[in-house]
Amino acid sequence: MGGVLRAEPVWVETFTGLRMDRFAGLVKERGGNGPGGGRPWCLPLPDRVLLVAVYYRTNLTMRQLAPLFGVSPATVCRVIQRLRPLLALERAPRPVADTERLWIVDGTLIPVRDRKVGASSRNYRFSANVQVIIGADTRLVIAAARPAPGNKADAHVWRESGPPATAAGTTVIADGAYLGTGLIVPHRKRAGRPLLRGQEKDNAEHRRVRARVEHTFARMKNWKILGDCRQKGDGLHHAVQAVAAMHNLAMAR
Repeated sequence: MGGVLRAEPVWVETFTGLRMDRFAGLVKERGGNGPGGGRPWCLPLPDRVLLVAVYYRTNLTMRQLAPLFGVSPATVCRVIQRLRPLLALERAPRPVADTERLWIVDGTLIPVRDRKVGASSRNYRFSANVQVIIGADTRLVIAAARPAPGNKADAHVWRESGPPATAAGTTVIADGAYLGTGLIVPHRKRAGRPLLRGQEKDNAEHRRVRARVEHTFARMKNWKILGDCRQKGDGLHHAVQAVAAMHNLAMAR
């Protein structure tokens, strides 16, 4: 049985938001056929990368994806398991000391099915907390931490995750949930002590800039896998990294 979807411009642009040249770079740099030997794949590498992208974009089941690519559900599962860690976000370069950079950090809750990854959280769902750093100017994802249970506070997850090391020496802003972490947060209003006019102005500018990370989350969640992740173990972590990589490629136009 032949499949419907192939690594052609109409399908690539629809499901990845990438031009064919950028998709080809994704295939070449991150797809990788891996070591030789064993039975060859029934799909060429570009189609396998597209399959993973379609899975992340639509969150269809293996049984639903199989007829679209003309393969069995077991093959779809093997392709996703093999490629998902290879499509991860590239490591961010170290900041240049003499260049001013402004990064923004925030956490987002992603519903998960794996009880070892998530926890019952404030969105009334079983979720995981994922910390993401973006560049304020570029809106590109700099780093995404491993998921933590969704019932943990953002500040606690930030201290225990890897991004603080990535952000060392860089100016990073965050919302009031990160109080006491050393990041730049809004001025806090205290009982009986209203904010000064200058502090209110600073907070307004802080909100305006920090909104960019919320916009980034909204774009990333166009990949429906981040709305209800059925993958277990490292599946959510790999999905976030892959979506961040494709988001960056789509934004870098």
